[in-house]
Amino acid sequence: MTFPYGVPIVLVKRSKSGTDSFGNDVFAVTTSTVLGAFAPGGSTEQVQGQDTVTTQPTVFLPVGTNLAAVDAVQVAGLTFEVDGDPNTWISPLTGNGFGLEVKLRRVTG
Repeated sequence: MTFPYGVPIVLVKRSKSGTDSFGNDVFAVTTSTVLGAFAPGGSTEQVQGQDTVTTQPTVFLPVGTNLAAVDAVQVAGLTFEVDGDPNTWISPLTGNGFGLEVKLRRVTG
């Protein structure tokens, strides 16, 4: 499935490229842009000591898009982390793929 009226979505792919002097993983980053659908979702605000806003949108991407839980996406200049494993939607009747559903999360504050 393609998204002829989709919005540009920048895929931020991260792959482990080594470790730092403290033993923490270091990641190499590559980016690419695809057309997809952005569903803004909802957000919550927690005001306990500091004002924290958590936003949880969803993006729908073309079949074959490769994203993992360690990756991120950028939409309209905002960066969202992939929240969990993306879901591939395939029809049980035809075997056709409809796209990739990716839950996202952004925390500010």
